[in-house]
Amino acid sequence: MKAIVQHEYGSADVLEFSEIDKPEIGDEEVLVGVRAAGIHIGDWLVMNGLPYVIRAMGYGLGKPKNKVLGTDVAGRIEEIGENVTQFQLGDEVFGWGTGAFAEYAAVSEEALVLKPANVTFEQAAAVPVSAFAALEGVRDEGEVQPGQKVLVIGASGGVGSFSVQIAKSWGAEVTGVASTRNLEMVRSIGADTVIDYTHDEITEGGQHYDVIIDTAGNRSLSELRRALTPQGTLVVVGGSGGRWLMGSGRSLRAMMLSPFVSQTLRTFISTPNRKDLLELKGFVESEEVTPVIDRTYPLDHVADAMRYIGERHTQGKTVITV
Repeated sequence: MKAIVQHEYGSADVLEFSEIDKPEIGDEEVLVGVRAAGIHIGDWLVMNGLPYVIRAMGYGLGKPKNKVLGTDVAGRIEEIGENVTQFQLGDEVFGWGTGAFAEYAAVSEEALVLKPANVTFEQAAAVPVSAFAALEGVRDEGEVQPGQKVLVIGASGGVGSFSVQIAKSWGAEVTGVASTRNLEMVRSIGADTVIDYTHDEITEGGQHYDVIIDTAGNRSLSELRRALTPQGTLVVVGGSGGRWLMGSGRSLRAMMLSPFVSQTLRTFISTPNRKDLLELKGFVESEEVTPVIDRTYPLDHVADAMRYIGERHTQGKTVITV
């Protein structure tokens, strides 16, 4: 099968479009004929081996443990493991796993659900990892309630665009922060108000928010806290920074400060799970959430897609078609 392979950490230049063996499936796995694979910033980081600490956390010290990248997958089931009970050959599915940048991927049946009939494979592949972070950030960490004022920083990105829609579906009054070129898109997915960060600060105008979902990672905790209500909640999703810890330093400071202030400062790492995937499927089927796709690239142009992702100016999600 054709796949994108990397044998060392580095920029998109290390990616090779190669012919490799089709993966063998285990008893609880299915073989998915990949139709589309979503890309998120985590794929770019793993390609580069960043932050360095992840290399000691199972990704491979000197070189990548998994030679084929890609975690968001959508396609049709081509083979079924002996103990699989939830799917049949030909089922159209989406979910998460490893090795999605290929013509076939071996995926646990517990990491997949049937694809909503009202979206394409490309739209389905745009959902899992970014929407997991959005759902868990809004629901579990932000504990967003109807009528609350919610600020989403990085509202035009993958996690941000899902966060705007999920918070809005729960009755929040949502303000999205984005650049000038992305303001109309953020409005189109449901934001009540938008802030153009190239001209305005989030603290201008004296508005305070019950919940801030920060997916951008480039504002200080003091600035974010000034935009919160006295009892408000800050949710830090990811971050940016040095090559060793990336945004972990700011996240640690938030965790250490939170017990000593009236506001709640939270950070988390999202956990993919089938229950949440089913909830996200329901959002998509009801059209409360619509995946926003910025660009699509064919499988043999994954390197170009990775370079684009690395610029961190995407509008919604970038997707690979197979």
